[in-house]
Amino acid sequence: MSAAQDAGAGSFGRRRRDRARTDDIADGRDETETERYDRNWIELLQELRVLQTGTQILTGFLLALAFQPAFGDLTGGQRAFYLFLIVAAAVSTIIALAPVALHRVLFRQHEKKRIVGYGHAALLTALITVSVLVVGVVAFVFDVVVGEAAALVAAAGLGATIVVLWIVVPVVWRVRGGGSST
Repeated sequence: MSAAQDAGAGSFGRRRRDRARTDDIADGRDETETERYDRNWIELLQELRVLQTGTQILTGFLLALAFQPAFGDLTGGQRAFYLFLIVAAAVSTIIALAPVALHRVLFRQHEKKRIVGYGHAALLTALITVSVLVVGVVAFVFDVVVGEAAALVAAAGLGATIVVLWIVVPVVWRVRGGGSST
C-alpha cells in the first residue's frame, strides 16, 4: 500500500469513528452527535433571528414614541411604564444575543454541545421577556388610546393567547407524542 493510500485509509478509519452513530436519536436521522449539535446550533440561530427581528421592530416603535409631540401628554404612570418597556426591549435583545456572543468567545474550543444547551436556555428566557414586552406594548397602546380598563383586557387576552400557544400547545403536543400519523 502506498503512503497516499495508507494516509487515505487512516483518514477513512478516523472518519468512520467520527461518524459513529448515537443510539439516543429517536427522530430517525442518520447523523453523528457532532452533526446533531451543528444542526441544533443552526436551528437555534434561525429561531434567534426571527425573535431578534420582532424585538428590533418593537424596540424601534418604542424609541420613536419618545420623539412624538403627544409624548408630553402621557401621565407619570404611562411614562414609567414606557421606560419599563424600553428596559424590557433592551433586556430581550441582550438575552437573544447572548448565545451568539458566547459562541464567538468560545469559537473553535469544541464547546458546541454546551453552547447549544446555553443557547436553548437563553432562547427560552428571551421568549419570556419578549412575551412580557409584547403584552406590555399592546397594553401601553390601549391605555393611551382607549384607557386603562381596555389596556387590562387587551393585556389579559394577549397574555392568555401567549400562554396557550407558547406553553399549553407545546406541552400537549409533547405529551401526545408530537407529529401526525400521516
